[in-house]
Amino acid sequence: MAVHSFHVKADWPGLRNDVGTIETGNLKTEISIPPEMDGPGTGTNPDEMLLGAAATCYIITLAAMLERSKIGKEALTMESEGVVDVTNGVITYKKIIHRPKLVLKKDASEKDFSMAGKLAEKAESSCMITRAIKGNVEVELEADISAAE
Repeated sequence: MAVHSFHVKADWPGLRNDVGTIETGNLKTEISIPPEMDGPGTGTNPDEMLLGAAATCYIITLAAMLERSKIGKEALTMESEGVVDVTNGVITYKKIIHRPKLVLKKDASEKDFSMAGKLAEKAESSCMITRAIKGNVEVELEADISAAE
């Protein structure tokens, strides 16, 4: 069994509406509360970082699965949306919606399309981040799979 540790350094010099920093590996950025939650909106925030973690984990997982299945692609892009509910001052991360757009090679077969659809679904449940938030944050998938023209 292999165990990996990831580390982050955070510095928060002020109060609620101030700006801090985080640093981990190749990422070093300012952080603050987003303007939607009455913060300064400087740098990124935990909501964006959770969404970014889920999105990057999903798209990398899907790309790896496509490669292992030898399904050729022209492009793989994605937009993801995080839905946060604020009720009576309680902030709850409700849902993440991934909208991958996969363009297969021009000569893709029906079997390739079928397998790509299955892999798009499987990548969601196989992603480490999705598994980590399961039971707390709903994750939806709206995949768009087409062939190159």
